[in-house]
Amino acid sequence: MSTTTAVAPLTIQDAEILVTAARRAAESAGVNVSVTVLDAGGHLLAFRRDDRAVLISGETSTRKAYTALQLNAPTADLVDLVKPDGPFHTLPTALDRPLLFIAGGIPVHRDGHLIGAVGVGGGAPEQDHGFATAAVSELV
Repeated sequence: MSTTTAVAPLTIQDAEILVTAARRAAESAGVNVSVTVLDAGGHLLAFRRDDRAVLISGETSTRKAYTALQLNAPTADLVDLVKPDGPFHTLPTALDRPLLFIAGGIPVHRDGHLIGAVGVGGGAPEQDHGFATAAVSELV
Protein backbone atom coordinates (compact mmCIF):
# COMPACT_ATOMS: atom_id res chain seq x y z
CA MET A 1 0.00 0.00 0.00
CA SER A 2 1.45 3.36 -0.99
CA THR A 3 1.02 6.54 0.95
CA THR A 4 0.22 9.83 -0.72
CA THR A 5 1.53 12.98 0.85
CA ALA A 6 -0.34 16.18 0.19
CA VAL A 7 1.74 19.04 -1.13
CA ALA A 8 0.94 22.47 0.23
CA PRO A 9 -0.38 24.76 -2.51
CA LEU A 10 1.13 28.11 -3.38
CA THR A 11 -0.30 30.58 -0.87
CA ILE A 12 -0.84 34.33 -0.92
CA GLN A 13 2.09 34.60 1.49
CA ASP A 14 4.26 32.62 -0.97
CA ALA A 15 3.08 34.87 -3.79
CA GLU A 16 4.05 37.98 -1.85
CA ILE A 17 7.52 36.53 -1.23
CA LEU A 18 7.89 35.91 -4.98
CA VAL A 19 6.71 39.41 -5.92
CA THR A 20 8.93 41.08 -3.34
CA ALA A 21 12.02 39.08 -4.30
CA ALA A 22 11.56 39.67 -8.04
CA ARG A 23 11.01 43.40 -7.53
CA ARG A 24 14.02 43.62 -5.20
CA ALA A 25 16.24 41.95 -7.83
CA ALA A 26 14.90 44.24 -10.56
CA GLU A 27 15.29 47.35 -8.41
CA SER A 28 18.92 46.51 -7.68
CA ALA A 29 19.47 46.31 -11.45
CA GLY A 30 17.65 49.61 -12.01
CA VAL A 31 14.82 47.98 -13.98
CA ASN A 32 11.10 48.69 -13.59
CA VAL A 33 9.03 45.52 -13.92
CA SER A 34 5.68 43.84 -13.58
CA VAL A 35 5.47 40.56 -11.68
CA THR A 36 2.67 38.00 -11.94
CA VAL A 37 2.18 34.94 -9.74
CA LEU A 38 -0.27 32.19 -10.73
CA ASP A 39 -1.36 29.16 -8.71
CA ALA A 40 -1.31 25.61 -10.11
CA GLY A 41 -4.69 26.15 -11.74
CA GLY A 42 -3.51 29.26 -13.58
CA HIS A 43 -5.42 31.61 -11.30
CA LEU A 44 -3.93 34.99 -10.39
CA LEU A 45 -2.53 35.08 -6.86
CA ALA A 46 -0.53 38.30 -7.07
CA PHE A 47 0.34 41.03 -9.53
CA ARG A 48 2.44 44.13 -9.10
CA ARG A 49 3.50 46.68 -11.70
CA ASP A 50 6.13 49.28 -10.87
CA ASP A 51 4.88 52.82 -11.49
CA ARG A 52 7.36 53.37 -14.30
CA ALA A 53 7.28 49.90 -15.86
CA VAL A 54 6.25 49.87 -19.51
CA LEU A 55 2.54 49.22 -19.80
CA ILE A 56 2.90 46.04 -21.84
CA SER A 57 4.99 44.47 -19.07
CA GLY A 58 1.81 43.62 -17.18
CA GLU A 59 0.58 41.53 -20.09
CA THR A 60 3.96 39.95 -20.79
CA SER A 61 4.57 38.99 -17.15
CA THR A 62 1.19 37.26 -17.02
CA ARG A 63 1.68 35.42 -20.30
CA LYS A 64 5.18 34.32 -19.28
CA ALA A 65 3.86 32.91 -16.00
CA TYR A 66 1.02 31.14 -17.81
CA THR A 67 3.39 29.63 -20.37
CA ALA A 68 5.84 28.43 -17.70
CA LEU A 69 2.93 26.88 -15.79
CA GLN A 70 1.30 25.14 -18.75
CA LEU A 71 4.54 23.68 -20.09
CA ASN A 72 6.17 23.23 -16.66
CA ALA A 73 9.39 24.79 -17.91
CA PRO A 74 11.19 28.12 -17.75
CA THR A 75 10.18 30.17 -20.77
CA ALA A 76 13.88 30.82 -21.44
CA ASP A 77 14.20 27.09 -22.23
CA LEU A 78 11.32 27.20 -24.72
CA VAL A 79 12.33 30.06 -27.02
CA ASP A 80 13.94 27.86 -29.68
CA LEU A 81 10.91 25.56 -29.79
CA VAL A 82 8.74 28.20 -31.47
CA LYS A 83 11.18 29.26 -34.15
CA PRO A 84 9.99 28.46 -37.69
CA ASP A 85 11.73 25.06 -37.70
CA GLY A 86 10.86 24.26 -34.06
CA PRO A 87 8.37 21.61 -32.91
CA PHE A 88 6.11 24.18 -31.20
CA HIS A 89 6.14 26.66 -34.10
CA THR A 90 2.33 26.82 -34.37
CA LEU A 91 1.56 26.38 -30.67
CA PRO A 92 1.25 30.10 -29.81
CA THR A 93 -1.55 30.54 -32.36
CA ALA A 94 -3.23 27.16 -31.81
CA LEU A 95 -4.58 27.85 -28.32
CA ASP A 96 -7.25 30.15 -26.94
CA ARG A 97 -5.05 31.33 -24.07
CA PRO A 98 -2.00 33.28 -25.20
CA LEU A 99 1.39 31.76 -24.56
CA LEU A 100 4.55 33.84 -24.66
CA PHE A 101 7.88 32.25 -25.46
CA ILE A 102 10.15 34.98 -24.10
CA ALA A 103 12.44 34.48 -21.11
CA GLY A 104 11.01 35.61 -17.76
CA GLY A 105 8.56 32.87 -16.74
CA ILE A 106 9.54 30.21 -14.18
CA PRO A 107 7.44 27.32 -12.83
CA VAL A 108 7.31 27.00 -9.05
CA HIS A 109 7.70 23.55 -7.49
CA ARG A 110 7.28 22.28 -3.97
CA ASP A 111 8.46 18.78 -3.05
CA GLY A 112 8.80 18.01 -6.75
CA HIS A 113 5.24 19.08 -7.59
CA LEU A 114 4.21 22.00 -9.78
CA ILE A 115 2.34 24.49 -7.59
CA GLY A 116 2.36 27.66 -9.70
CA ALA A 117 4.50 30.02 -11.72
CA VAL A 118 6.00 33.49 -11.64
CA GLY A 119 6.43 35.78 -14.63
CA VAL A 120 8.44 38.98 -14.88
CA GLY A 121 8.23 41.55 -17.67
CA GLY A 122 9.77 44.94 -18.22
CA GLY A 123 13.48 44.28 -18.63
CA ALA A 124 15.44 42.51 -21.32
CA PRO A 125 14.43 38.84 -21.50
CA GLU A 126 17.64 37.69 -19.81
CA GLN A 127 17.07 40.20 -17.01
CA ASP A 128 13.46 39.11 -16.51
CA HIS A 129 14.60 35.47 -16.35
CA GLY A 130 17.16 36.40 -13.70
CA PHE A 131 14.61 38.32 -11.64
CA ALA A 132 12.12 35.43 -11.78
CA THR A 133 14.84 32.92 -10.91
CA ALA A 134 15.90 35.05 -7.94
CA ALA A 135 12.28 35.13 -6.77
CA VAL A 136 11.84 31.37 -6.91
CA SER A 137 15.13 30.82 -5.06
CA GLU A 138 13.74 32.93 -2.17
CA LEU A 139 10.76 30.60 -1.79
CA VAL A 140 12.77 27.49 -0.95
